[in-house]
Amino acid sequence: MCTWITERAEIAGSGKGPNGWFTLTHTNVYYDHPYHATFDHTLNIDFVNEADGPGARVAVELTADSARALVQKIQAALASGDAQHQRSVVPPG
Repeated sequence: MCTWITERAEIAGSGKGPNGWFTLTHTNVYYDHPYHATFDHTLNIDFVNEADGPGARVAVELTADSARALVQKIQAALASGDAQHQRSVVPPG
């Protein structure tokens, strides 16, 4: 059953599509039937910039287990990066 329930998040970043790099403005995240992956359901993430037209889109279809593992790795990378950069900042003095 398709739910069409979509979570939208405003983001700042860049993505690479068929026409090269473009600015990302938001993501659409939904758990539903994939368009391409050979699984019954996937977590689908579209990184987009609607103002730049349909070519400004990067789509990802992940299994639920893959999506959960990715969330953990994103959290770990952010924590490591924050810790590393906070240590390297020299306070004004």
